[in-house]
Amino acid sequence: MNDLKLWYTNAVLNWSQGLPIGNGRLGSVIYGGIEKETWSMTEVTYWSGKTEKTKSHSKGKDDLDRMRQHFFTGDYKRGEELAQQALQPKKQNFGTNLQMCNLILNVEHHGEDLQRVLSLENALFHTSYSVNGKNFTREIFASHADDIVASRFWSEQKGGISFTLGMEGLTDNFTKRAAEDAVITFKGQATENMHSDGKCGVFCQGMVKVTAQGGTIIIEDNQIVVRNADEACIYFAANTDYGKKDEGWLQASKRQLAQAIALGYAKLKENHISDYHRLYGRVNLDLGHSAASHLPTDERIRLFQNGQDDDPQLFALFYQYGRYLMISGSRADSPLPLNLQGIWNDGEANRMEWSCDYHLDINTQMNYFPTEASNLAECHIPLMNYLEMLSQAGRTTAHDFYGCEGWVAHVFSNAWGFTAPGWETSWGLNVTGGLWIASQLREHYEFSLDQEFLAQQAYPVLKEAAAFFLDYMTMHPQYGWLVTGPSNSPENSFYIEDNVHQLSMGSTLDQVLVRDLFVFCLEAADMLQVDFDMQTKLKQAIAKLPPLRIGSRGQLQEWLEDFKEAQPDHRHLSHLVSLHPGNQITLRGTPELSAAARTTLENRMSREALEDVEFTVASFAASFARLEDGEHAYKHLTHLIGQLSFDNLLTFSKPGIAGAEKHIFVVDGNFGGTAAIAEMLLQSHAGEINLLPALPRKWHTGKVSGLRAKGNIEVDIVWENGKLMEATIQAFSDGRTFLRFREQSVPLDLTTNTVYKIDKLLKVTQKK
Repeated sequence: MNDLKLWYTNAVLNWSQGLPIGNGRLGSVIYGGIEKETWSMTEVTYWSGKTEKTKSHSKGKDDLDRMRQHFFTGDYKRGEELAQQALQPKKQNFGTNLQMCNLILNVEHHGEDLQRVLSLENALFHTSYSVNGKNFTREIFASHADDIVASRFWSEQKGGISFTLGMEGLTDNFTKRAAEDAVITFKGQATENMHSDGKCGVFCQGMVKVTAQGGTIIIEDNQIVVRNADEACIYFAANTDYGKKDEGWLQASKRQLAQAIALGYAKLKENHISDYHRLYGRVNLDLGHSAASHLPTDERIRLFQNGQDDDPQLFALFYQYGRYLMISGSRADSPLPLNLQGIWNDGEANRMEWSCDYHLDINTQMNYFPTEASNLAECHIPLMNYLEMLSQAGRTTAHDFYGCEGWVAHVFSNAWGFTAPGWETSWGLNVTGGLWIASQLREHYEFSLDQEFLAQQAYPVLKEAAAFFLDYMTMHPQYGWLVTGPSNSPENSFYIEDNVHQLSMGSTLDQVLVRDLFVFCLEAADMLQVDFDMQTKLKQAIAKLPPLRIGSRGQLQEWLEDFKEAQPDHRHLSHLVSLHPGNQITLRGTPELSAAARTTLENRMSREALEDVEFTVASFAASFARLEDGEHAYKHLTHLIGQLSFDNLLTFSKPGIAGAEKHIFVVDGNFGGTAAIAEMLLQSHAGEINLLPALPRKWHTGKVSGLRAKGNIEVDIVWENGKLMEATIQAFSDGRTFLRFREQSVPLDLTTNTVYKIDKLLKVTQKK
């Protein structure tokens, strides 16, 4: 019964222990207990800041040539000084996503037998308890189907529902008004003075409506008071002016509430569950059972913290929780993709000068790592659309900062399409940040083989990225390789003699991403039979790109040169994008580089001062999965769940990391962990479908259905005692692949809309 539920028997007083719901635009984290419950309401477009031009001091290629000369001759100090002068803009109204408001529910009675339950199967949150032997229940969900947050209160006691509903705004510019028709209307503006001037930001407008059967509803102190009702419902709607061209949005909340009430709570719930199941129900995962599954979720996490990790269902719960968060936070029609905190927001990150934005040096990428393999391709679409906007904005940056064609973006972005370098070159001059996030376009195509998407969306954006790098890159005078630079390896540094530096020419991350870009654009252009001159340029450039290099310590080099790391315990593993999520390093295709990647991982793991961060641990797990080391992948997943997750299984960054003052919720660990679990069960990055490539001993028996593989393929797997028993391969496109289980590999020809039954020897036993 508890396999796919997060449930608790205690009240919680803070946001970080609350449970999230969402409809791809509106989000809420619900925390509290019997007497008081808070619904923290957020909206994905509720951003401070504004669209504005970033002033550049660069003279384009002349400045690039001057600073590159210093880097090539070993004068890194002067090269960095010139980069700061030309490529370090001032911070302006960058902005951040902000909390909107809190709904605060106060109940007049005390109770017992509290249970707070989040059902992943139906995306419903329940608070239940008893009073004098009578059961009371509060239910809430965020409906994507009807774009509303709805809640119902009921009990076994006639006339037993009494509560007060109030609201507090969470930005300076926020007003509310309660009316006699049991409606609270509100409006506000997303303003703050940490990431902007306190004057600019998105406007919001919304309404909360209460209905009841029996009893009375009155207004007191700008709050809605319900007394002695048999049951009551609350409906919440909110909208913003983000991207709106007229004032029609101001009527949207009123219209949504009217439609919701006309439908009625039961129909809203039916629509919600049906809409949610269409996505969630595609994948089922059974990793085995244990006695711990009968415990509340927080107690199960505590066992992990104490080294008692024999709870395979908790891994399955974490995996499906990641899929739940994806469906809740990112739908095909979401106006923006997931930020650092998804669509939720505790305010703490902003308070300590983080921004809930789009970090392009791993975090936003990791948010979307699980979408394709976990059969949620539609949830990827908001990022695809955002990348089109980013590429358009990035043309100005390419021209103003580098004097180059095409488009470029750097270390982070926002709701306004910010693409300039960050305001400190040591971390802000990540010239391939935009390219890295744009590689998700390639991923979306490789799983779907959607030719229209390739021609209309993926290739046009990536082609313009390729145009930038063809224009921007330069020939290394010593090696004769085509290299990027100056740029960094996020957000790491290295020694030249005893001096610490961040910028160099040709960092490994840059070179891996550029090679993948050029190869894909060349193949796509050939397939589409377009851009023949560019194809020639790409072929010539690919031949001049540097190879991956192994350093003197047996590690995969992070930079073109074998620099000594200034911070060998750093949280970023950017150069290992070549292993995951990329595939320039594969276990069988590049064994020496695979060994070097393992050495890199082991070197980081061995450091006592390793920065213990949610995205780093998720990267460890996925990287070891690619090396087919299930035990190490399992170890890091256990650490992620047991040591870097709140009791609600949301992942966090520890105090001291990037200036964090306390545990700060960052959602990428949830998605990175979900992706790592999928990688342990199925891989398709190396031209083959690899079944159970990194199965740990403690998941010795289980089954999974509905995973996706590259090539428009769906896969089901059953295993016992660590051995494959059977698999089902469903092809949605023609193609040829190889099917692998451990060291056995066989070819498989696929025909569209055909299902293949595979036995434990990888033989096709049925085809229909």
